[in-house]
Amino acid sequence: MRRALITGITGQDGSYLAEFLLAKGYEVYGLIRRSSSFTTGRIDHLYQDPHFGKPALRLIYGDLSDGTNISSVLDETNPDEVYNLAAQSHVRVSFDQPIYTVDTGALGTLRILEAIRKMPRSPRFYQASSSEMFGRVVETPQNEKTPFYPRSPYACAKAYAFWQTVNYREAYGLFACNGILFNHESPRRGETFVTRKITRAATRIKLGLQDKLFLGNLDAKRDWGFAGDYVEAMWLMLQQDRSSDYVIATGEKYSVREFLDEVFGYLDLDWAEYVEIDPRYFRPTEVDVLCGDSAKAHRELGWNPSVTFAELARMMVDEDMKLARREAILKEHGEDVLAGELLTTSGATSESW
Repeated sequence: MRRALITGITGQDGSYLAEFLLAKGYEVYGLIRRSSSFTTGRIDHLYQDPHFGKPALRLIYGDLSDGTNISSVLDETNPDEVYNLAAQSHVRVSFDQPIYTVDTGALGTLRILEAIRKMPRSPRFYQASSSEMFGRVVETPQNEKTPFYPRSPYACAKAYAFWQTVNYREAYGLFACNGILFNHESPRRGETFVTRKITRAATRIKLGLQDKLFLGNLDAKRDWGFAGDYVEAMWLMLQQDRSSDYVIATGEKYSVREFLDEVFGYLDLDWAEYVEIDPRYFRPTEVDVLCGDSAKAHRELGWNPSVTFAELARMMVDEDMKLARREAILKEHGEDVLAGELLTTSGATSESW
């Protein structure tokens, strides 16, 4: 049985990747930070869904700020593949927490690479890079040869981690890949990210649970795909004969305004009646347009996205409507009725996070 270690397993990408690897028969280890509350909502269904049976999934406490701990975890798990998905991943928040963002996203990656370098048998390594590294883009679309111009602490940290991954590959012969993933969303996206913030608010507005939605720059354009598609690309990178770096994207760009059109239109609402601009949500340095050219991934990995922009928006709305309906039930009837409702729809509940 092949063995994988996933850092950031409780996040959006980590949960989809764990599902994917378990379905392929992997033994999966997930690194999670110690917390006083449970943070495993996105992966709890892996223990409940009969599709997975009794998955070979084990969670281990650890932190990317502790190099000694990382080495111990790698020695204990002895994985064939390591997927580094952990980071402070919110771009706007990185301006408020730059030191923490860099420590986890940049130095955390270096700690893993150094620990891998010292292992008797080095596992294959995947680094979650980001389209935000392109920042103030010098060409559109962006590909693997496009120069980086990062415009946030998050993007700077990712650029550092990218080049350290390249350096360890070239200096020490590690099988190490960077996946330069453009924006990828899903019903499991955190509610502070703009797409999920929109779908969550729109469904609550539809049911009369919310009056307004406050957003920042509506004109920013992004290349939005489905996270479930993108984790397959991560895996494919580590199955190749040689390691390399790949842009993963749909090749199409849409503005936040167009995402609002899609979401509110699906609910027969006019978003202009509910959306207000709040300067607090603007970044000190904005990234106006990101659009990826994933021709190399198509050619070498055989990877293609399967979910369109419209399908993605509607998928997210459908799942968030389930949450909004439960919230409405709670508001109208109280805890007892909601508990009964949840008992009959527990599968949908776990899938929504």
